[in-house]
Parts: sequence; structure tokens; C-alpha cells
Amino acid sequence: MSAPGDTAWTDSEGFRGTMSAEEDAKWLQWVTHQFKTIAGEDGQINLQDFKKALKVKESFFAERFFVLFDSDGSGTITLQELQEALTLLIHGSPMDKLRFLFQVYDIDGSGSIDADELRTVLQSCLYESAISLPKEKLDQLTLVLFESADKDCSGTITFEELQDELQRFPEVMENLTISAAHWLTPPAPQQHRRQPRPLTSAYWHNHRSHALCLAVFVGLHVLLFALAASAYRAFGASIMVAKGCGQCLNFDCSFIAVLMLRRCLTWLRATWLAQVLPLDRNIQFHQLMGYVVVGLSLVHTVAHVVNFALQAQSEASPFRFWELLLTTRPGIGWVHGLASPTGVALLLLLLLMFACSSSCVRRSGHFEVFYWTHLFYLPMWLLLILHGPNFWKWLLVPGTLFFLEKTISLAASRMAALHIVEVSLLPSKVTHLLIKRPPLFHYRPGDYLYLNIPSIARYEWHPFTISSAPEQKDTIWLHIRSQGQWTSRLFESFKKSDAVFCGSKRLSRSLEMKRSRRKPQVSEMSSENHQFCNIKCYIDGPYGTSTRRIFASEHAVLIGAGIGVTPFASILQSILYRHQKRKHICPSCQHSWMESGQDEEMKLQKVDFIWVNRDQQSFEWFVSLLTKLEMEQAEETPEGRFLELHMYMTSALSKNDIKAIGLQIALDLLAKKEKKDSITGLQTRTQPGRPDWNKVFQKVAAEKKGKVQVFFCGSPALAKILKGHCEQFSFKFFQENF
Repeated sequence: MSAPGDTAWTDSEGFRGTMSAEEDAKWLQWVTHQFKTIAGEDGQINLQDFKKALKVKESFFAERFFVLFDSDGSGTITLQELQEALTLLIHGSPMDKLRFLFQVYDIDGSGSIDADELRTVLQSCLYESAISLPKEKLDQLTLVLFESADKDCSGTITFEELQDELQRFPEVMENLTISAAHWLTPPAPQQHRRQPRPLTSAYWHNHRSHALCLAVFVGLHVLLFALAASAYRAFGASIMVAKGCGQCLNFDCSFIAVLMLRRCLTWLRATWLAQVLPLDRNIQFHQLMGYVVVGLSLVHTVAHVVNFALQAQSEASPFRFWELLLTTRPGIGWVHGLASPTGVALLLLLLLMFACSSSCVRRSGHFEVFYWTHLFYLPMWLLLILHGPNFWKWLLVPGTLFFLEKTISLAASRMAALHIVEVSLLPSKVTHLLIKRPPLFHYRPGDYLYLNIPSIARYEWHPFTISSAPEQKDTIWLHIRSQGQWTSRLFESFKKSDAVFCGSKRLSRSLEMKRSRRKPQVSEMSSENHQFCNIKCYIDGPYGTSTRRIFASEHAVLIGAGIGVTPFASILQSILYRHQKRKHICPSCQHSWMESGQDEEMKLQKVDFIWVNRDQQSFEWFVSLLTKLEMEQAEETPEGRFLELHMYMTSALSKNDIKAIGLQIALDLLAKKEKKDSITGLQTRTQPGRPDWNKVFQKVAAEKKGKVQVFFCGSPALAKILKGHCEQFSFKFFQENF
């Protein structure tokens, strides 16, 4: 039997279709096979095997299902009993399925549900959905659902009353078939979303700049190769290939550094070239050029080896093969015959750098190996100057820009040490750092910086998005999730003891920091693991990303997955500050109004912020900020709100799961009564499960608030899904990438 999360018999959006007779036969065949595999020779399944097969977190539902499936009360389930029960759930009438749900809730089998039984069910629902609420909140959920369903105030809920209550939630009744049986269906082959075909308008909308740059890149290589090869056509095919590849390598080995000039790229984002060049894909193009350099270098080397072999076989040549390949005696090259030895050294360095740049090295806790071997570009450039007579000409402009940027970055980052003044350890191993902001550190919402903490690692610099708004003058915020070796060491160093980092004048610094804050800053929920400290650090930046386009958008959809919310936290805070700046209140009548004139940079008409988290605790990172954003729009009508929040918790079971129907209805009722969500405390109701992206984008398109641009920060897997949907709706898609 499959796990409860299997979603077979559904399409890519999670909707279940009608099962044909052929599908029924396949399904029953699969169930029979699974049953025989688990049951063994006796042909029966006991409760323990049933629990193991369902893989539910809470044994309550496994026990209830087992009791209902065990029609003869023998303590075991036969294949016939299982097939009869599943046939009822799949093909029975809505009344039959509703009766099964009622029996699950009617624990004592009395024919009615009392408040204690309902509380037991809801408690199990909470556990299944990984939702943690205090006992008082569980009592409130129980009472609000019980009072809503108990129409006659008899103290119990009858089957008819439960039916009447569920009729108020049409989506539950419509999906009752799924909720009753989807956790027992066979896994279907994964369905991949059909991507728009190349050269169609939908595909071209998000790929035209990439395709044009690739076309220019390929065309330039063909031209360089052809010109160099034609100039040496009298020397044979091997020399033509070697010289053609060498000319292409002159360009690649010099231009590859330009793609990593972060300050230049940040400057380009403020120009019209940002609309033409795929600046967000600089790292991908850098990696692509790395592969091209390795490939051309191998072909270049093989071509020269073939030429040397032919020369060594010639009677007129005074040199043997190994002398041509490894020594300076033949005098090949423009600097004392160094072409061959430097070529061998270059190939070895390049292959070592290429091997140490693989993802398995970078993401397996060996970042230092990647970092130090990547510094081989310095000796490689020196060897290339000695190896080829024309390389220095190609390197002159890119090399000058590169060394200027490195000099400026080094001077700016090491000019004066900064200090981390506050640290908070947040849920899901997130470290919140507050760094004292330098006077001349100017950045824009969504920018990132490189951080170095000598006490953690002296030579390591890591990029992190700035999660504070530029309007906050005193400190810079960083939210760092423990996902690698360095970030884990950072979190653990503060978790072990604050005495290691925090000096003896911790309280004095605390008072000083509090007094220096002239304006209250937006902060996340207070944490027990909070420290005032004085830790030396260095920063390099700021650097811009695609999120700089947000304020120039008309309708922006911000999608953050987990800690990917950090760039949008900065943006949302900046929106909050700008909103407060434009808002005026009459001192006499307390009437509030907004200035009609907008910021020159801000063309936004609507912002949809979507935050997808796996667990409940992760919402605590920025719940205070989101609360303030909701308060700022409290007076606006739902249709006229500038900012709309959408919160999703993927670990929570949705309403189409039998183990969560009661809980989700109770959460809806309590949220309506208290005007706030029980999970986050926000007015926005946290939706269980994963977003239905097709419905989300359909709603965005229907609002017609201008051209839609989607900005995403999170996992690459989700980025591919979102990109496919954006191409379907002709939305411009930008992914945080640095």
C-alpha cells in the first residue's frame, strides 16, 4: 500500500478524474498484489501491518480505518474485506462516503459524536499535519466546530447534522471521493508539465535574450575559428584546428572573468542594457564558458599532439616527440620556446579546476577545495600570456576591469572591520544577524552582499541576501539558514555558548543599541536564543539582482520558498516604509489619506506575496513584518488592497484528505470568528498543502493590474515548475540567482 501522500489517479494540478473500467481493473489488480505482498501465506493483515502499510504519523486513523474495514470483527483484514471497503469508498454514493467519515469520528460507535470524541480526532489531525497548537487553542477549535455542527444544541452531533455542516463547504463535498481513498491508490508515473515549444511566443517571452546571446556566442566562435584556421591553411589540418581553437580560447579565457564582475553587473542593471542582456544568467553563462574552455582546450591539445607526432616521424625533424611536447628546445612559442611546457601546465591546471568546481565538491562540505582551486585563474592567465603571443591583447580590457573591481572590493571590504551586534537563533536553524551599518553602505531592496566572519573561517566569503530595508539606517539584517558546513558552524557557534563571542559589556552594549534606535524597527517574533554581542566581520557589496526590477513592475508576484523569502522581506519592508511616508493623518478628525503622487521609481499597482513553507515554525521568521503590512491595509477594502498575502504550509494535509477535513473546517471557522489565523496569527488564512499554481496564476491574470512579472527565490525544482506556468500565461519570470 502506498503512503498517504501518494497522489495517483490525479493530474498535475491534483484533480481526480473519473476512473474507467480498465483503470478499475488495474487498480484492483494492484491492490490485490500489494495485499498479498504484505499479508503473506495466511492471506490476512493485522493492525500492525496495516499501520506500517498506511505510514500515517498518528496511529488513531490507522486504528479507526482498520476497525471499519474489519467487518467481521476478527482482528484481521482479508483481501475480500479490503476490496469491499475500497470499492465502497471509490464507487459508493456521496452518502456512503459521508457515512464512512462519520464512523471515523464516532469513536465509541454510539451513532453520534460528542465534544470529547471531536477533540480526539482534531488532536490527531493536528499531529498528521505537523501543526503545533496549545491545548487552549485545540479546545477553541473543538468548540467552534462542535457548536457550528450541533444545530439543536443537544450536546452531540448526529449524521444529519454533520451532513448539513459539510454542505456549507462545497469544496469538501466535491473532493470527498479523493479524501476517502486517495491514500490507498497506486503510484502513477510522474507527469511532466508540457513545456512551450521553442520559437513560440510563450517560449520567446522569457528566453529571447538568452537565445540571442547564445546565438552571438556561437556565431563569434565560428567566425574566430574560421579566420584563424584560414590563415594557417597551408600548414595542414591539425594546425588549422589547433589555431582555430586557440583563437576561440583567447576570447573565452579573457571574457569568462567579465561574467563574474558583480559591481559591473550591478551597474548594468540600472541601464537599458538590463532589458537586453540576460544579466540574471551570468553564472550559468560562466559555467557554460567553462565547459567550452575545457572542450576547446582538449581539441587544441589533441591537434598539437597529432602535429608533433607527424613532425617526429619526419626524417627532417631533429626533435623527438617528447621533446616537442615537454621541452623548450624546439623553440616553439614567442617567449623562449615556452609554448609546449606552458600548454601542458595549463591543461593540468584547467582539468584540476574543472574537477574541483563540480557540484558534488561544492555541496559536500568541501567549499574550500572549490575556492582555492578556482584561484588558479591567476597563474593560468600568466601562463596564457607566455603561451600565446596574442592573449595579452585579448586580456587587456577584461583584465583591467577585473583587477580594478577586485581592488575596489578588497579595499572596501577590508577598509574597516564591522561588528555583528545582535544574534537571534530562529526556528529551522536560521541565524538572524544584525550588523552595524557603515555610513556609506547604500543598497536597494533585494540586494545581496558577501560576508566574512574570521572567527568562523578566515578566508571564506559567502553571499547572503540583505533582509532589511534600505530605510533602516542603523543595522543590516541577514537571515542565514544552516544548509552547509559554514552556515552550520555559524549556527552551532552561537548555540553552544554566547560567552565565546559576547564580551563582558554585553548589557552596556544592549542599552546602547536600544537607545541608539530612534525609530522602532520591524523585527521578527522574539526569540529565546537572543544575544547582544560584538563580533568582528567584513562585508563586500552590495550587489544587485533581478529583484531590482520589482518597483518598476506594474503587477509583481513575489514567491518565496522557505528561507527564499529573505529578498522579499527587504522589499516588503521598503514598501511598508514608503507606504507610511505617503500616509497622512488629520490631527483633528484622525482621517487618513494617501498622497496621490507616487515615487518616481515605484510603478507598482499590485503586489501578490506568496510564501510557501514546509513547517509552522518557519513562519515565525517574519510574522511581525507581515502583521504590520496587514495593519497598514486594514482600512482598505479587499478589492482595493495594494498588497495581498498568500501563505501555504506544505506539511499540512489539505481539505481533500480524510485525516484533515475536520481540522481545516475548524480552522476556517475559528479564523472567521477571531479574524486571525490560528497557525500564524495573521489575518491571512494559511492554506494547507501546496499551491495550485494554475489557479494562482489564473487569478493574477484575471485581475488585470498591468503587465505581470513573477519574482522567485527558492529551490531550482520549484523554479522549473513556476517557469512553465509563467510561459503558459506569458508572464515574465525572474529567479534569484547569485
